[in-house]
Amino acid sequence: MKPKIYIDGQAGTTGLEIYQRLSLREDIEILEIDPGKRKDEQERKKLMNEADLVFLCLPDDAAIKAVSLIENEHTKVIDASTAHRTLDSWVYGMPELNEEQRQKIKTQRWIANPGCHATGFILGVYPLVQNGAIKANQSIVCFSLTGYSGGGKKMIEQYEKNKTSDLMAPRIYGLNQMHKHLPEMKKICGLEGTPVFYPVVSDYYRGMATTISIENHRKQEIYDILNNWYKDSSLIHVSQRNEGMISGNEMAKKDSVELIVYGNDTRVGVTVLFDNLGKGACGAAIQNMNLMLGFNEWEGLNL
Repeated sequence: MKPKIYIDGQAGTTGLEIYQRLSLREDIEILEIDPGKRKDEQERKKLMNEADLVFLCLPDDAAIKAVSLIENEHTKVIDASTAHRTLDSWVYGMPELNEEQRQKIKTQRWIANPGCHATGFILGVYPLVQNGAIKANQSIVCFSLTGYSGGGKKMIEQYEKNKTSDLMAPRIYGLNQMHKHLPEMKKICGLEGTPVFYPVVSDYYRGMATTISIENHRKQEIYDILNNWYKDSSLIHVSQRNEGMISGNEMAKKDSVELIVYGNDTRVGVTVLFDNLGKGACGAAIQNMNLMLGFNEWEGLNL
């Protein structure tokens, strides 16, 4: 029997893309809600408890409420909101951390899908902390560029229907240094302090470039650490560049990740390239679903 999947919040940017991608698969059954009952709590509750796995593509408060509606102890959940990412009772959905994390995702019910900016930061920083190239008490500065689809339906409409002159250039936001992805960035990487974080949205649809800088280490050393960490990964590729430019949309419509190391013997940059709707959201959610339901981890992904 095919596993039954329900997407709560299917009309949003993330929910819609997950639905479109899963609709192409023949190894699962999608439980669909009548469009007129999308906000009917009892109908949603019924479908969630019928499902083998539920995707929550909702705002934080709505995701917390949705979890309270799930009474079937066999229903597994992937939450795409921020609500549960730093809770010890939930598993952080990033199997690339280590094999132990991958096994937890395979065996646990409650999976918190990582945030898009946090994904780029953690994939670059976590291995460097584990290998001592970045100290847990070290101050880290991160610059993270995203396409405007990262802002959801409202921002997409701004850029595509009501574009004003200020939208034609990159815009820095999160100026109060309280961006909602910072807690997971700090916790998952085991940092003592909160990074200084500059998220930037720009006038292109999808794709991310998350950049950190490292001092007092040689470029080759940083490359070797990252390349060794991800050497067995089918999804993450590590490379070196010292010429040309790096574009934020290089990985658009892909679920894979490119870590680019550049610089010299004293100052090194690492830029993590990926799709905010791929590994930054929907691709990661589908990867986690594959692990939780016993499918090939890469099924339905564009690598």
